[in-house]
Amino acid sequence: MTRHLITSALPYINGVKHLGNLIGSMLPSDLYARYLRARGEEVLFICATDEHGTPAELAAREKGQDVAEFCAEQHKVQADLGAKFDLSFDYFGRSSSPQNRELTQHFGNKLFENGFIDERVTRQVYSIDDDRFLPDRYVEGTCPHCGYDKARGDQCENCTRLLDPTDLLEPRSAVSGSTNLEIRESTHLFLLQSKLAGEIRVWVNKHQDWPVLVSSIALKWLDEGLHDRGITRDLKWGVPVDRPGLEDKVYYVWFDAPIEYIAATKEWADEDPANRDWKSWWYEAEDVRYVQVMAKDNVPFHTVTFPGTLIGSREPWKMVDYIKGFNWLNYYGGKFSTSQKRGIFMSDAVELLPSDYWRYYLLANAPETSDASFTWEGFASTVNKDLADILGNFVNRTLKFCSSKFGDQLPEGGEAGEAEAALAKALSERLAAYNTHMGDLQIRKAMQELRAIWALGNEYLTEAAPWTAFKTDPDAAAQSLRIAINLIRIFATLSAPVIPNAAQKMAACLGLELSSGDWIEGEMMAELQSLKAGHGFEIPEVLFRKISDDEVAAWEERFGGTE
Repeated sequence: MTRHLITSALPYINGVKHLGNLIGSMLPSDLYARYLRARGEEVLFICATDEHGTPAELAAREKGQDVAEFCAEQHKVQADLGAKFDLSFDYFGRSSSPQNRELTQHFGNKLFENGFIDERVTRQVYSIDDDRFLPDRYVEGTCPHCGYDKARGDQCENCTRLLDPTDLLEPRSAVSGSTNLEIRESTHLFLLQSKLAGEIRVWVNKHQDWPVLVSSIALKWLDEGLHDRGITRDLKWGVPVDRPGLEDKVYYVWFDAPIEYIAATKEWADEDPANRDWKSWWYEAEDVRYVQVMAKDNVPFHTVTFPGTLIGSREPWKMVDYIKGFNWLNYYGGKFSTSQKRGIFMSDAVELLPSDYWRYYLLANAPETSDASFTWEGFASTVNKDLADILGNFVNRTLKFCSSKFGDQLPEGGEAGEAEAALAKALSERLAAYNTHMGDLQIRKAMQELRAIWALGNEYLTEAAPWTAFKTDPDAAAQSLRIAINLIRIFATLSAPVIPNAAQKMAACLGLELSSGDWIEGEMMAELQSLKAGHGFEIPEVLFRKISDDEVAAWEERFGGTE
């Protein structure tokens, strides 16, 4: 039986993540993990905070904290927010863990032994005023490719090109702003991607089922030619290089961060070594299907750099089978910005509304085929129409009417007829499409099918009109209400990967509890008659409240930024 390994791109440690970060990796991977568990599959869902590199040091410096202390604090913040958004990680690790140090050094040494790493004397930016080398984001300046004047020394945010600090025009220190810089020599390790390019291309070409977004980025990098990349830095914070003469270096964050997927699995296993085997998921793991989820700016490192590391080790590590890539979610067409207080971040979002509101909206509007834009108007419209009107209203009016006419239990009387047969057929067709899209990680299409499934309930209830039938044919009203209440059970099960809290509330009001393996797998007419007459229920609180125009206006002003 296939086991499923799922990893979300690691959220960086330097602050609370915005909604674009959430929908770009963590939320869709959680959806997929929850769906597979609901189908009874064995799943290991791994994530971690990405804690090394210059942004962590700069963020800690700005807060006046030691970087290790800062990272420990921020890890807890991000873990807590993940829990508030109901992200069902089996383990949420840390790339600063001893396990990642050990494995990163292992891969570095293996690559060196196999001739895929060598030492080179390089020219590095040195700040005379700061008395230190300035690797990566410690240097800012103008991108030589697109002219963006706030490019960082490792990558241009505007055109996404990877950079070296020496590439920047008009460079300045990110520490002090000083332009009193010079170039000095420093010895570093280089990953010889040029020697691995052929093998990486063969591996990429085997995956014809990857989304166009992912395969096009991978092939673009390969077609442009892979350059040997420096994988060490003149920093104190990171995984130390354990080679003679290089003890004052650390591995580059983009070398050690993907290795944390493996290391976090080891962290998970080390908590219960008698019952967990991390190697069974990663080493000669032929029965494992491995899926990675990430935003498009992470794709090159997961389709080229990390695979090169695994291939070059000449060891039988598990390679990814499918990569789901996302475009960017913007805020009213522009970027989210912490400094400008522009956009909605995870910490603010869960203070405004419960997680299910955000989960459904983001998944229904996932930026799969192009960049998308968050607007408060769009958010309110989706919540009010789909969650409040279609789903919430169906549950509320069904149970309230049944309670008022028949008491708090499923009523007796009547038999299923043509309307119920048509409903069962339509549900079966929609469920088949829903399963296909969920299995293929076609997120927006899956949400469209889920919404259509909810809508079938309202259509059936409107046609059956038990409030009218009750006056002349109480048995017919009883029959349609039994079907409608069974629909609530079905909706709860199918909605659980998307809106887990509301799903549990729907199940609880019927005296049920959702658990792994409780998917809708049977013949649909039988599913529609699963709960029998006499089964009790309670009327739940309103599942989803509507968002008012005044709230939209207030939130738009509050999160609109300082510019």
